[in-house]
Amino acid sequence: MKTADMTGAALDWAVAMIEFPEPDYENDDRLVYVYGDDEFHFSPSTDWAQGGAIIERERITVRHYNDALWDASIGRLDYVADGTTPLVAAMRCYVASKLGEEVKIPDELK
Repeated sequence: MKTADMTGAALDWAVAMIEFPEPDYENDDRLVYVYGDDEFHFSPSTDWAQGGAIIERERITVRHYNDALWDASIGRLDYVADGTTPLVAAMRCYVASKLGEEVKIPDELK
């Protein structure tokens, strides 16, 4: 899937691939992070506590582009992405910087 088209669970899963490279449970199934359980739900594309921490740590610049769009960049425009919210734009930019412009996503997230 193109990073620029990712939203929702697919985008959150791609960020989880970066944030949790070695999960501490059997089967190496990061879907539990995205779909959550009673103790933890990972959704950095909608949760400012999670996504905001990544934006700050990675020094992602986010700005309002026009009425319907935000854009995000890392470095001197080394990676740029847009989205309908600041978090979506920033997480797309983060995924592109770490995993590339296309990422193989589990079928259940497409």
